[in-house]
Amino acid sequence: MPPEIVLQTQRLSKRFKQRWAVRDLNLEILQGDVFGFLGPNGAGKSTTIRMLLSLIRPTSGDIRLFDEPLTMSQHRALRRVGGIVEKPDFYLYLSAVRNLEIVGALYGGVDRRRMMEVLELVGLKDRAFDRVKTYSHGMKQRLGIAQALLSDPELVILDEPTSGLDPQGMKEVRDLIIHLARDQRKTIFLSSHLLSEIELVANRMAIINRGELVVQGEVSRLLEEGEQYVMIRAEPLRKARAILRRLTRFVHSMSEAGESLKVVMSFDDIPAVNRSLVRSGVAVHAIVPRRSLEDYFLALTEQSLSDGPNARVSGKTQRQ
Repeated sequence: MPPEIVLQTQRLSKRFKQRWAVRDLNLEILQGDVFGFLGPNGAGKSTTIRMLLSLIRPTSGDIRLFDEPLTMSQHRALRRVGGIVEKPDFYLYLSAVRNLEIVGALYGGVDRRRMMEVLELVGLKDRAFDRVKTYSHGMKQRLGIAQALLSDPELVILDEPTSGLDPQGMKEVRDLIIHLARDQRKTIFLSSHLLSEIELVANRMAIINRGELVVQGEVSRLLEEGEQYVMIRAEPLRKARAILRRLTRFVHSMSEAGESLKVVMSFDDIPAVNRSLVRSGVAVHAIVPRRSLEDYFLALTEQSLSDGPNARVSGKTQRQ
């Protein structure tokens, strides 16, 4: 059987005065997805999420959650959803547990055992009774995710959960998202303006720009459209770099990446490049083919910009 459609929008639109924040958005999220919702800042991601959580009313269009229509008067399916929008809010002078108790009251009360379960899940059990004002930014982000998980939802909607985090904090949130999807069997809807974050965790994704859908599909398929490059680990690295600079027939561009070289080139030319390095006395430890969505993403968003600015109410927009 095909996976259940957990969340679906049809021509979802939101207008603020004379500006379309979201227009004719069609999304489809399947059970078990880690669905990346990608777009530049101001693209309409948070507005979309607010509509999905019934925090604001759409101007037009439909939302279905677990095959039930979602309206301002009919939102039973939201009981199966947990989410955070933008920066989560807390009572800073209260502990994490007390903050969860306040959120739990919205669900009719949540027992202490469940609170400790979600705090352990997000790695905050040891700080459960500390005041939130003593938390780092990354810890506050994880506490926000704990709030979203409190009711044990099937669908978790996270709006820019790695925003403002340092690399270690970003990794902790990424690992948590992977754990929720793989081990807790949650469906994740994850928004971000960071392409690298989506590439690392999502299996399906959509790109939005100026409120309109640019592309949607499996990350693996979209990666086929991306830039080909290889990571080369070799010694001595300086000599390898000098040789690669001379191989202009194969090497399009090159940059350092830690103790490796990132070389933009065709995968078909890997054997020839490897031979040239070895014959020149370079010890090649690894050549790893990779693809990046970065150029593809930039090309798509630039194309949508070239189609013209977001239409005003009286105008028209071009849609893909």
